[in-house]
Amino acid sequence: MWTRQHKQTNAGRLIVPALCAVVLSYFGYHAYHGAFGINSRAKLQAQVASLQEQLAAVKERRMEIEQRVRLLHDGSLEKDMLDEQARRALNMTAANEVVIMLPAKAN
Repeated sequence: MWTRQHKQTNAGRLIVPALCAVVLSYFGYHAYHGAFGINSRAKLQAQVASLQEQLAAVKERRMEIEQRVRLLHDGSLEKDMLDEQARRALNMTAANEVVIMLPAKAN
């Protein structure tokens, strides 16, 4: 019976730790740069802040529109105001009216 004795090489001892290092690097990279990683969380928080600012602006605009609509309801309807807004929206005047052009207000 023949037996061979092999000398242990360092390469065989490094295979498992090298594979573990590769797997840990893969998961570490995706923990930071992945779709649900740390870097993405910061981007999402910035996007949330931007969208909240837009929401505040839209809510403010909605309140202005609701106020204008409240003025047009029955009981508080002012004929002069309605006439003025209709003429401004349609850009029309009557034949016997004088138009004085003023600079537009900055909103």
